[in-house]
Amino acid sequence: MKELIPSKDRRLTAAEFQGLSEVPPEIEWFANIQNEKTRRAYQHDVKEFSRFIGLQTTLDMRQVSRAHLIAWRKRMESRELASATIRRKLSALSSLFDYLCEHNAVTHNPVDGVKRPTAQSYEGSTPALSDAQARVLLEAPDQKTVKGKRDCAVLATLLYHGMRREELCNLRVKDIQSREGVVHFRVLGKRRKIRFIPVNPTAQRLIEVYLAETDHREDLKGPLFRPIRNNRTGTLNKPLNPNSIYRNIVRKYGQETGVNVDVNGFCVHSLRATAATNALSHEADIAKVQEWLGHSNISTTRLYDRRKTRPEDSPTFRVKY
Repeated sequence: MKELIPSKDRRLTAAEFQGLSEVPPEIEWFANIQNEKTRRAYQHDVKEFSRFIGLQTTLDMRQVSRAHLIAWRKRMESRELASATIRRKLSALSSLFDYLCEHNAVTHNPVDGVKRPTAQSYEGSTPALSDAQARVLLEAPDQKTVKGKRDCAVLATLLYHGMRREELCNLRVKDIQSREGVVHFRVLGKRRKIRFIPVNPTAQRLIEVYLAETDHREDLKGPLFRPIRNNRTGTLNKPLNPNSIYRNIVRKYGQETGVNVDVNGFCVHSLRATAATNALSHEADIAKVQEWLGHSNISTTRLYDRRKTRPEDSPTFRVKY
């Protein structure tokens, strides 16, 4: 029989081809989760469930029933896990079984019909800063140093544009670009989706101040925000690490200004929550905010809408004796 593809054009050996054809769908499911943090969390959740019910092999997945899921949910409730955490863990299993159903590896999704805890709040749990606290944080870095100028530009980019820290780290110099006469960020978001965000004038000015002190303004393909020094390898032509954004910038200035003490649970995501809450409080259209933040579902954006729960509108301040 004549070969369909000449040997010289093959990229896989026969053994490699056979090996890939036998990859279990569970492994394919993990590989198809593009977001690294989501993949890591879901993998942990599946392993936790597997340990709970005593799965020995992937073939045992075919024997999982709704009763197993209900028992696991009760176990999580007895550990007093947050409702959001239990919902996420059940969602991880549901996503896996949906994939297995699509590939005829199981007959049904046993998570279907398992009641999930209801949301305990219509607000997100991430705290947002007040306008005064945001200004204090922006003014904290020492503008006389290159690091201070960079850190101020980083904080402004987060506070004025509601970016995730991974999105900020992925910014390249050429991602600051003009569209219809307005300077925009080209942002690579979750699921590799691209969105364009107009650059706030204050942030643009601070970024220009930072770039004026560096030698990578013309390195268009290189990262926008880079380490100032690297005592381990000396390599500076690389993006900032997302963990460094928290440890060496957000937490550092939060401690110096006292914001860490005043705002329980203060973190990098607090700056995203602050930007979203501030925009909505100043009558930004919620659908536009959804696009701005890169949310796939507007219900996620509503978690930042705190206009109905503003402290100054509380009946507390109407009580008089």
